[in-house]
This record gives sequence, C-alpha cells and structure tokens, in this order.
Amino acid sequence: MTDTATPARDLATAAETSAGEPHVLTPHVTLGRVLMLVNPLSGGVELNAVAEAAAILADYACESAIVALEGGQFDAQVQQAFEAGPDVLFILAGDGTAGTIASRAGPEGPLIAPLPGGTMNMLPKALYGDVDWKVALRRALEEGASQDVAGGEISDGRFRQAFYCAAILGSPALWAPAREAVRERKFGLAWAYGRRALKRAFSGRLRFSLDGRPDRRAEALVVISPLISRAMDENTGLEAAAMNPSDALQAFRLATHAVFDDWRDDPAVTTKAIQQATIRARSRIPAVIDGEPALLRHEARVRFIPVAFRALAPRPTTVADSL
Repeated sequence: MTDTATPARDLATAAETSAGEPHVLTPHVTLGRVLMLVNPLSGGVELNAVAEAAAILADYACESAIVALEGGQFDAQVQQAFEAGPDVLFILAGDGTAGTIASRAGPEGPLIAPLPGGTMNMLPKALYGDVDWKVALRRALEEGASQDVAGGEISDGRFRQAFYCAAILGSPALWAPAREAVRERKFGLAWAYGRRALKRAFSGRLRFSLDGRPDRRAEALVVISPLISRAMDENTGLEAAAMNPSDALQAFRLATHAVFDDWRDDPAVTTKAIQQATIRARSRIPAVIDGEPALLRHEARVRFIPVAFRALAPRPTTVADSL
C-alpha cells in the first residue's frame, strides 16, 4: 500500500463523527472489506479524486482503503490489492486499466467494480449507466449484487487481450480515434486521425470464419459481449456483426454508432451469435478493443468466455433505466 491508503478504522471514525449513522450497504452481498484503486493520471480522474472517494467510503460501515496507482509500480500494487483479500475491488481508471485488473481477478477473484475514470468508459456505462463515478460508487455500495460478466478474448499468436464490451476489427476501427478526438473537441487531432483512416480504409477486406463455418468477407467485424448486446439475452455467446460500408462516410457513421446505438438494422450490418471466430487479412488488422486501439497480426482469433469475472453492480433492470 502507498501512503495514500486510508486505514479502515479511521474511515469508520470519520463516518461516525461527520455523518452520524453510516449509510446502508447493499443486502445482496457482504462488503466487509472494500479496496479502491485510483489512477490519478487517467483522463477522467480529478486531482481530488482520492479525497472525494475517502469521504464517500467514510459514510459506510465497512473496512476500506484507497491506493493511488503509481507509474512503474502498477503490477506490484495490483498484486498487493489481490493479496489483501477484499470483498470488492473498485477501480477508478480508464477502460484499459479496468480490463487488465478484471482479467487478473477472473471468476474466482474478488468482485470488481470499474468506475468511469477514462474517456470512453464502456464497461462502467454498461454496468452502472452513464453516470459520474461518485454516483456509480454509491450505487454499487448500496444496490450492488454479484453479476457474472461474460466476455471474449482476442489473440494473434503474440498479442492476447480480453474484452467485456466490444471489439471492432478492420478499417472502420481506424475511425474510432477520430471520433473520440471530435467528442473532446480536439479538431486538429481529429483531422489527422481522419486522414490516416482515409489512407487505410478499404485497402483490404477481412476474411473471417464464424464457429468453423466457411470464410466470408467484410470490411470489418464487430464482436459484442452479452453485457451490452441487444441481441443476446443470456451469457450464451458473442454477437458478431459483419460491416460492409459502401464508402468512407458510412464507415465513419458505423464506427461512431457502433456498440451502444441501435445500428443493427442498418443494411450494411449483418449479425450472428457465435462461440469463436477466426479473422484473416493481407496486412495487419487495425482494431479497437473495449475502446483501446490495437494493431493485430495478419490472423487473429476470438473466443467466448462465459464467466470472465464477477462484477459488483446493480441488477440490470436498475441500470437499464439510466441508459
């Protein structure tokens, strides 16, 4: 633990002094020990996030501590967090950090609660709705239950990455950085990303096989987890969507609306439930995996993971109302 860790007895004392009776914790799971990891360098984390988190946790009758992640110490700090044996591990960081820690936890590890501390916040939005991290923290503490989170894994022989929301493979993935730059009003950067995408777009189609079936071709393949898929009712497989945009403008539109918007009725998209897929291309395959860009080798594989980790989150009906 770093010196930012807050002893549980101090938090309990603060709660009794400043707030009277502690707030009521969720009845669905036992939260005796709560640990929170904060990445102060993440784009969505404020400078006073550690202090704000400590003030919130002080309202609850549980043993709790906060650790600020440090560059060069990430692996050791995460390992120490697991060794501390918390009932739940909150993560205030970007999608990449949250996904890495969730992968380490697996189905046998502690409950994981990824709070929105990054740019896209795909996993937190899927679990808690589009809310501020402080709202998500209280919602998890007061309404959270254990939720099995299914996901997928992409590998290309050297690279291996789990995902819990979605992965876009193929040329439309190149438009994702441009989209994010526009959203952040960084228009010069968006133009640079857009020019790069135009140069790469439609230079080569993907060949892909779903569940061992004959190869098909498409400009891109989107693979979506049951957590956010509107086509999958249970953790029974991944939703695979083949994209065939007719031009660069349509590619940008599909990349912009992919995953969270209702784009499955678009004539340029066809979907199917799968357990695994193989993707091939003549050149390296651009991808966006849970919001993080990647460049895969010429052949990559995707497989379904029925229970990737267990999340502390309100039951889905509660989250759906806020999306």
